[in-house]
Amino acid sequence: MQTIENKIVSRIYGRGRGWAFGANDFSAEFGRSTIDWVFYNLVASGTIRRVYRGIYDYPKYSELLEQELSPDFDQVAQAFARKFNWRIQPSGDVALNLLGLSTQVPGRLVYLSDGPNRQYHVGDIGSFTLEFKKSALKDVGFKYRESGLIVQALKALGKERVDESVITTIRKQLDESARKRVLQDTVTATGWVYETIKRICGERG
Repeated sequence: MQTIENKIVSRIYGRGRGWAFGANDFSAEFGRSTIDWVFYNLVASGTIRRVYRGIYDYPKYSELLEQELSPDFDQVAQAFARKFNWRIQPSGDVALNLLGLSTQVPGRLVYLSDGPNRQYHVGDIGSFTLEFKKSALKDVGFKYRESGLIVQALKALGKERVDESVITTIRKQLDESARKRVLQDTVTATGWVYETIKRICGERG
């Protein structure tokens, strides 16, 4: 019979390297004291890494550099959101990075949130600051993650800087079903933003 530790490890491995999580991600199935004990053992063995109080990750490893890589900031942000039951949306600069429209990773990564204003300094390796800013629900209320990412990225760029290369870069990351979802989900977006999304999704205004 599989032990509780093995079950938790199996679930972590199943999510893949880079996944960030907290006790709440396992609490539906296991008791809190048991989870804490397992996490303690897994940190001690080097299987997982503590990146903030109550938040851990299954670190990615670089064979080339022969070392663990910095925590995935977006995974950590999502772990905080699940922990506190917030809805979050990457701000413009973060969205640009996640969509591959910018290679620069800001030292302070801002997410819009329907929770309170909060700030967390994460990790020792490649440390960064996550900032959650309370925002109007209309800014974080898209049903699909891709929708919010694209809207925030386009707003950050501004109408004048959105060219065919931007449209192509975003389009390549969306399959046909995702394009349909985003098109329906963003209908309330600002005029030029939605017109651009229609171009990204292969529809003309």
